[in-house]
Amino acid sequence: MTRRTLGVAALLLVPALAWPRQGSAQTFKTAKFSIGGDGGTDYLTAEPGTGRVFVSRSTHVIVVDGPTGKVVGDIPDTPRTHGIALAPKSGRGFITNGGDSTVTMFDLKTLAVIKKIPVSTGGLDGIMYEDFSDRIILTNHSRPIGTAVALDAKTGDIVGTAQLEDNSPEGAASDGKGKIFINNEGTSTMQVLDVRTMKVLASWPLAPCEGPTGIAYDRTTNRIFSGCSKTSVVVDPVTGKVVATIANGDGVDALGWDPVEKLIYIPAGRDSNVTVVHEDAPDKYTVVATVATMRGAKTISVDPVKHVAYLFQPEYGPAPAPAPGAPPPQPGARPPRGPVIGAWFFAISH
Repeated sequence: MTRRTLGVAALLLVPALAWPRQGSAQTFKTAKFSIGGDGGTDYLTAEPGTGRVFVSRSTHVIVVDGPTGKVVGDIPDTPRTHGIALAPKSGRGFITNGGDSTVTMFDLKTLAVIKKIPVSTGGLDGIMYEDFSDRIILTNHSRPIGTAVALDAKTGDIVGTAQLEDNSPEGAASDGKGKIFINNEGTSTMQVLDVRTMKVLASWPLAPCEGPTGIAYDRTTNRIFSGCSKTSVVVDPVTGKVVATIANGDGVDALGWDPVEKLIYIPAGRDSNVTVVHEDAPDKYTVVATVATMRGAKTISVDPVKHVAYLFQPEYGPAPAPAPGAPPPQPGARPPRGPVIGAWFFAISH
């Protein structure tokens, strides 16, 4: 892919919006940085309190200093990488590599690769750190059926596998008490697993949500947030019932949550924005801002200590002309992308 470095950072201001929170208005602002480099992207992960943000770039993971937009590190050899999880107790990080069906385990301080862990189920995609069990949970687009795989965060050993009901499981979240909740994009359901035994305990429909992806758990109010295109939902983990809906943009692939500020960030790649939602009460939610980003920016990560939400999106040039005599694309096929001509890093704060 072509590499081209674009202009200096620009600062965009979003009009102030207010909600009934200690009577003070909130102003959201977006810092936009050009960080250059090759490779597409999927998920990114903010390290709480340090300002470091780990960003997938197709064949490697870059580490960005959030406040400045400067690239401060690089982890190589992560073919078709998707996500990054950080395990603070063990000082380890983990990266899912769909290209060779491995997980890269690295040192959080030095970024040095410790080892690559083969995962035979294939379809590696989502990843999260589960603090109750000190495990890494993988949600895999395995075939013929999706899987959830648990790794020991200290050793990287595989310690459990569960078969799911859909071959496109997406995000996972933990209640901190031994249960994890997994969104199934294809069936628009949420499954509940015991994190120690990796046994499936329940499955809940998420209508009116379609294609749930991002997920977060509020341990204070005991509510689960599922990010869905156009209509996201809030679920009661005791009953499995949808107790609230949230209107947001189209093209959602992740969800950010700030438990201190009680803010949900829902990115919409097709609508080029992030819907910011305040949790007023367990079953009451108010949209407090719609922040402009750029087309394609569909994943997000929040630093809950510094209260900043981060997004990253490459910018693509025109697709190359098809070769003479090439067959026409299949109906419904994704249009080919051109080369990467820019790479934009966003930091939303208030």
